[in-house]
Amino acid sequence: MEKKEAASWSFLDPYFILDIIEKVLLGYLFVAIVMRVVPQMQDDRAVIDCLLLISEGAAAFLILTRRPTRNASLRLFDWAVTAVGTLFPLLVTPSAVLPLAPLWFCFLAMLLGFLLQISAKLVLRRSFGLVPANRGVKIGGPYRLIRHPMYAGYLLTHVGFFLAHPSFWNFAIYATALAAQCLRLLAEERLLREDPVYAAFMATTRYRLVPFVF
Repeated sequence: MEKKEAASWSFLDPYFILDIIEKVLLGYLFVAIVMRVVPQMQDDRAVIDCLLLISEGAAAFLILTRRPTRNASLRLFDWAVTAVGTLFPLLVTPSAVLPLAPLWFCFLAMLLGFLLQISAKLVLRRSFGLVPANRGVKIGGPYRLIRHPMYAGYLLTHVGFFLAHPSFWNFAIYATALAAQCLRLLAEERLLREDPVYAAFMATTRYRLVPFVF
């Protein structure tokens, strides 16, 4: 069954084309942030920068190895919020300004966020993607607590990095990305709730991103 499905993919298939574009763009931007951040890893915040690259690298690896799908959204709005939510965080840069919080606190926030991301990605595995799609409903692990633990992990990681590297640029980037991520997860739920399994999951797991808030 899987072989027949794989053989049916064509270079003229819009889903195939979008899948390739998605992977190439993500790979390019990950290399770009590595080349931008690594030369500036020279002070006590180097461990913060390293953790950020590990977090982004884990996402890039899973995107490059995940399976394609024909059930992804083709709406321009969904692609726009996905692009902003995914690509904007790759535009942050280390700051020379003093941290807003102790580095141990920044590191702890980023580490917790990273572990939350990884636990969510281990549940999704090759079903992980960027644009809203139904690659198979996965429920378990951190998904028992909130409906979008991966985005919650990103939020914690971004907060930790911003506190360690405060700047107006980084704040604007992360604030815009957070707004886009909220719109993105709503778009995902619009598509996934058509699946009875996900509809039942929504009924039992109340909060989307932050417990008792949203």
